[in-house]
Amino acid sequence: MENKAIARALRLLSQLMELHDENPFKVKSVANAAFKVDKLPFAIAGKSAAEIEKIDGIGKSTAAKIMELLAAQTMQELESLLAQTPVGIVEMLGIKGIGPKKIGIIWHELGIENIGELYYACNENRLIEAKGFGLKTQEEIKKIIEFKMAANGKFLYAQVESYADQLFENLALWLKDIDHDSLLGLAGDFRRKCEIIEKLELIIGSAHIKTIFDNIASFEALSFNPDQDKFITQTESGLRIELTVVEKQDFYLEYFKLTGNEKHVADVLKLAGEASYTSETEIYQKAGLAFVEPELREGLDEIELAKINQLPQLINYEDLKGSLHNHSTWSDGVHTLEEMAVFGKEQLNLQYLGICDHSRSAFYANGLSEQRVMEQHLQIDQLNQKLAPFKIFKGIESDILYDGSLDYSDDILKTFDFVVASVHSQLKMDEQKATQRLITAIENPYTTILGHPTGRLLLSRKGYDVDFKKVIDACAANNVVIEINANPLRLDLDWRWHRYALEKGVLLSVNPDAHRKEGFNDMHFGIYVARKGGLMAAKCLNAFTLEEISDFFHKKHP
Repeated sequence: MENKAIARALRLLSQLMELHDENPFKVKSVANAAFKVDKLPFAIAGKSAAEIEKIDGIGKSTAAKIMELLAAQTMQELESLLAQTPVGIVEMLGIKGIGPKKIGIIWHELGIENIGELYYACNENRLIEAKGFGLKTQEEIKKIIEFKMAANGKFLYAQVESYADQLFENLALWLKDIDHDSLLGLAGDFRRKCEIIEKLELIIGSAHIKTIFDNIASFEALSFNPDQDKFITQTESGLRIELTVVEKQDFYLEYFKLTGNEKHVADVLKLAGEASYTSETEIYQKAGLAFVEPELREGLDEIELAKINQLPQLINYEDLKGSLHNHSTWSDGVHTLEEMAVFGKEQLNLQYLGICDHSRSAFYANGLSEQRVMEQHLQIDQLNQKLAPFKIFKGIESDILYDGSLDYSDDILKTFDFVVASVHSQLKMDEQKATQRLITAIENPYTTILGHPTGRLLLSRKGYDVDFKKVIDACAANNVVIEINANPLRLDLDWRWHRYALEKGVLLSVNPDAHRKEGFNDMHFGIYVARKGGLMAAKCLNAFTLEEISDFFHKKHP
């Protein structure tokens, strides 16, 4: 075993000891030994215990630990502490800038057990309320986690969108000087609005390919490396970028090929054939198909629907009339209820806002007691008079408890205009129990919307296993809407299940889960995945007008 491996084991041991509040002197002793071993100019393996304990900064006790490590490749004390610590917490210890004391607070006081939950908590502004944390620390932790998430070469769509748009704009300006008649497109998973992006794919169509190749070094935003008919590079954050260059007459065919997934492209070209096309529309016309929007080109049933001209008229952001599932300073939001409402009314031109602060069992998020629910409702009545005809609907994000019940009595639940029922705790259930838990909540007559159904956090937590068909069938039977949580980390319900829900007659709702005014912007990302799932405005709850949604809520809870 090399010195660095020994040092890493000792460092982890010292971190775990500090995390579990062991003797500070012992913690410091082990941490100091880890530092010393890492800097030794000779290999420690092969030395005797007597020789090791004489090394400055180690001593007899730590020497014994090192001998145990060399003999067994681990230490009993280390294994014991690891057994008491969730895997996600151990992973957090590897993040520079967050020490064991802060991780202990994150774990014990906030109930967060992995990096994905920690990142989501930063987005929800939950860390600033914890002892020893503030807005600056929260933002630093968020940046550290984003860097760590990017290290695996996968990115949330929202993380790359602004960069991709800026890169496209810079390339367009560069091409204007190099070859003003060329064509440029953003393709691949990004154009299909996939929730996870591994690379950005761009394409140039030019009648002067040699000119492009000869001048690519003058594009200052990136340094590309030539690779046959394309250029490849990687950003500082690890995002791979591929720029394909083709003859101008081949642009639309190649653009089409780079956009759709493999099955979609093969199925369409089987009907259309390969040729020089003047637009993507022409490709579909030649194939005898209606035009398929990029988001739908996933090799599912879109070809069959295009043959009979039955593709859905996909929802647009402009179709949204209101925003449901939002938080304010009444629980863990950043802005007041009035600030959220005024922003929705004046900046977003919405007709209504659904406020859904956390319920009483969400102690970590300052959940509302029954008394505070009544106080908030009084404020909503006052604001509705002030902001009319804009309306604030009285909602709540009610925690789904272990047995599937909601955490208010019926007397309290009936005072709300609508109820978003969500799971926030005890996620480690088997599929049968998790499914039944959701179904029980769905069957509660006061449940209006099922919030982020799987609890997933993209790139970090897959969410609990459920039988999607049973859950969706229960929503259909009980007239419960399913949320498309628009937070870029969630995008839950997954778009792959939207079609089944729509076939069953279930309404969907694109909800930002906004904890600050800026959070309303996440509805754009919700719309992207809603379009991938085939959602039409008529089947989206918050695309209803104020009159229509008021009628819907009244019929659901007369």
